Amino acid sequence: MEIMTDQGFRKTIKYLRAFIIISLIGMICMLILFAGILGYAKILGAPPLAVPQSTLFFADDGSLIGESNSGQKRYWVNMKEISPELVNATISVEDKNFYEHHGFDFKRIAGAVVADIQAFAKVQGASTITQQYARNLFLEHDKTWKRKLNEAFYTIRLEMNYSKKEILEGYLNTIYYGNGAYGVEAASKYYFGKKASHLTLAEASLLAGIPKGPGIYSPFANLEKAKDRQKIILQTMVDNGYITKKEAQTAAAAPLRLAGIHTSQKVKVAPYFQDAVRNALKNQLHLDERTIALGGLKVYTTLNLKQQKAAESQIEKNVASSSEIQIGLVAMDPKNGNVKAMVGGRDYEKSPFNRAVQAIRQPGSTIKPLLYYAALEHGFTPSSTMRSEYTTFHFDDGQADYTPHNFNNKYANGEITLAQALAVSDNIFAVKTHLFLGEDTLIETAKKFGLSTKMEEVPSLALGTSGVRVIEMANAYSMFANGGKQVHPVLITKVEDYNGNVIFEKEDYHDRVLNAARAYVMTQMLTGVFDSKLNGYAKVTGSTVAKTITRPYAGKSGSTETDSWMIGYSPQLVTAVWAGYDVGKPIEVVAEKTYAKKVWASFMEEALKGKPVKAFKQPKDGVIGLYVNPQNGKLATKDCPVRRFTYFVKGTEPTEYCTDHLKNANHEAKKKDNQEKVPWYKKIMPWD
Repeated sequence: MEIMTDQGFRKTIKYLRAFIIISLIGMICMLILFAGILGYAKILGAPPLAVPQSTLFFADDGSLIGESNSGQKRYWVNMKEISPELVNATISVEDKNFYEHHGFDFKRIAGAVVADIQAFAKVQGASTITQQYARNLFLEHDKTWKRKLNEAFYTIRLEMNYSKKEILEGYLNTIYYGNGAYGVEAASKYYFGKKASHLTLAEASLLAGIPKGPGIYSPFANLEKAKDRQKIILQTMVDNGYITKKEAQTAAAAPLRLAGIHTSQKVKVAPYFQDAVRNALKNQLHLDERTIALGGLKVYTTLNLKQQKAAESQIEKNVASSSEIQIGLVAMDPKNGNVKAMVGGRDYEKSPFNRAVQAIRQPGSTIKPLLYYAALEHGFTPSSTMRSEYTTFHFDDGQADYTPHNFNNKYANGEITLAQALAVSDNIFAVKTHLFLGEDTLIETAKKFGLSTKMEEVPSLALGTSGVRVIEMANAYSMFANGGKQVHPVLITKVEDYNGNVIFEKEDYHDRVLNAARAYVMTQMLTGVFDSKLNGYAKVTGSTVAKTITRPYAGKSGSTETDSWMIGYSPQLVTAVWAGYDVGKPIEVVAEKTYAKKVWASFMEEALKGKPVKAFKQPKDGVIGLYVNPQNGKLATKDCPVRRFTYFVKGTEPTEYCTDHLKNANHEAKKKDNQEKVPWYKKIMPWD
């Protein structure tokens, strides 16, 4: 071992002396600063223990549609009304030295620092109950130094001016227990259906573990993790002398009867929409759950009360009460993406799962307009023809043969146009188009239209076999309706904080992502779904509701074994409706297969009642309209029995005239001419 020299020893002593002096100076400065803070805190006096305010939600006309659940306002309870088991469990796990420290547990802080250094990460918290209460009262959970200093200062003021009992009572009445429950009374009623004063040791120890991570330790989020956390808390109670080891074992093994029901007033106006708004505040505006619920925000939404009422009433009117089928509906303003109505299910109280925004279901033939828009980009026109016949597709890359089928196995067994294929929903035409364009084309097109779900690169994708969300399909069709401008579903137009400061305001700026001419041509093709002139080997798919609509609409229905869809729009409103079972059960009852169309048609008529009847706006240039024979797509003549005015991207319109009816025309003319030459007596006595 190398022996330190005298010179090295003196150098070490010198550095050590300097370190001690600097440390002492630092400590003196800290003490002076701390004394100053204490003096300033004393001058300011007791901080107000304000109860946080409810957040308010408003419709597009400014009327109040709901407010957040404020546990503090409804369920503030004093310490006598809280189970001692819960008090002990909370102190034991959150701040065992609560009654000894003055707001900061320096020993715990030091232990947390050592643990973090050893793990090279933040692994251990050191906030006391007073610090957490200060944070709750501030309603700010960002991680800036300013917030931390404010929290420390507020902690000092709380400890200087309030008793431990008052601080603990405030903490227990403001802490978040998940699922919208703030405070022990609200949490106790939600999780166990009882008052906080009646909680058992088993219930109290489970409840005390939730605030660490409501999304992880709530028994409704993960019962196994909740029970593991309960055992940890029971052990801390044993270690801290609150209970015996035997009591802990008995409590851990005790059965729990969970309630999961809020006793507060039921949400009456658009509950699924309000849930979606809360999710948008959290995920898009990045506000924490406590601020959303108790920050006193004013949230101005896009909801139209008249149209929301129409959606709910038409679902109730058109769907049999005895049916267990579910419905998802989203109505949007295509110009800006504002969601005007939303229904996520038949009964919110029975199932808050929002099928309009959360469920991913197969769209069936409602995906075809996106496919055919891509086809227009690659040279197809409404008059492009292909054969519709029973077809098996063979592949050279080892992929299995694929045999799609039309509805009821009906085929034209001849050429049909793209316009007619869309109107009657011919599957053979769709798959042929999909394979011709390349299977990746539809996937890229779907992304352009705002669909975020993963899509399989398979032949059946053309028939809607990859799942989508209702709200995203409504948004995709909005881009047809508005002439090709990009929109996103919008639920919130403005948010103000509790002081009236605007913290968010929607910006209206929409890039063009679709060619205006092609978007218009697609819209005009989609009007064919309701036009009997496009009837062929099958009727147009909108024929069952065509007589009930009173204004121009474009749309497309779709169906799979387990899903039924109708998506359509006017210039003012686009609506997507899905019907099906949550478990993916086949839709076999004939009436249930019609619900989506009936709900869509009746809702659109009621929602737009009193509004001007508008035609779809034609682009200033880039399109041309001509009369064509809908059976062959050629220019119609006066001899064609059916003529339909059809729009084309300028330069792609047909130039060949239909000649299919010239022979019949000549025959009729000759017959008429011969009749005129026959003597009158020959007409009544042909045998003469």
